Amino acid sequence: MDPTFAPIDYLVIGHVTHDILPDGTRVLGGTVSYASLTAAALGRAVGIVTSASADANLAPLDTLATLVRQPAPTITTFENVYVNGHREQYVYTPAARLTPDAIPHPWRTTPIVHLGPIMRECDPALADYYAGKTFLGLTPQGWMRSSDARGHVFPIAWAEAGHLLPLASAIVLSIEDIGGNWDLATRFAQQTRVLVVTCGWDGGTLFLDGQPTTFPAVPVTQIDPTGAGDIFATAFFIAMASGAQPLAATSFAACLAAYSVTRVGLASTPQADEVTTCLQELNACER
Repeated sequence: MDPTFAPIDYLVIGHVTHDILPDGTRVLGGTVSYASLTAAALGRAVGIVTSASADANLAPLDTLATLVRQPAPTITTFENVYVNGHREQYVYTPAARLTPDAIPHPWRTTPIVHLGPIMRECDPALADYYAGKTFLGLTPQGWMRSSDARGHVFPIAWAEAGHLLPLASAIVLSIEDIGGNWDLATRFAQQTRVLVVTCGWDGGTLFLDGQPTTFPAVPVTQIDPTGAGDIFATAFFIAMASGAQPLAATSFAACLAAYSVTRVGLASTPQADEVTTCLQELNACER
């Protein structure tokens, strides 16, 4: 065992990103950022395996989580360009691919492992490594998109779905990730035990052993939805791994996700009083 890494409770793997805002400002983003801060707010000791250049400023992640940073010349960067109300997304300077070799030995038995690719950077071998050993949560958005030579991002089929779906303890994706294709969601659900498809204001659908149950969103005034899906997924994985029933876990996750859209950027991750309120809702659902 590597003596420099203490055991952790929640491991999230994927690229931390810089997101370019319309005014040119760069802010920290990516599933890893939102998931790690959410897990820390829920009292977990968090580890992150990512890739970025040595000079990339990853605060506040590095103050609330233990970071393993695979070498790269730069950090993965995203930009959203809006033309006539239509969003075009671009990705620049992708960092290094992440494989099981990047995992410190003390983290190879972490109770909850969250694979959160944003641009196909997570080697599917990571799921093979952890399957059956721990609670393995997948947010597969990044396996369902690619980019052209200009960096323009476009959707693709999830080529590894048939292999990865049976390995997961739970999977969370959005209806946008699959282009609104409920037939595809149903096919995915037949291959995995727990699948959640989130639908923003319309709540979502929990598939348990292929059987669907809808759940509502919590009505709030939305300011910024960025990161809400990652916050939902992290809360859902933690609740499930802690023994909550799946439908109760969706209520807990939806509660925290609703609070998140009332704030901007990484400030949307859970605050202590929100965690208390949502835990009370979880306990009420479990009775």
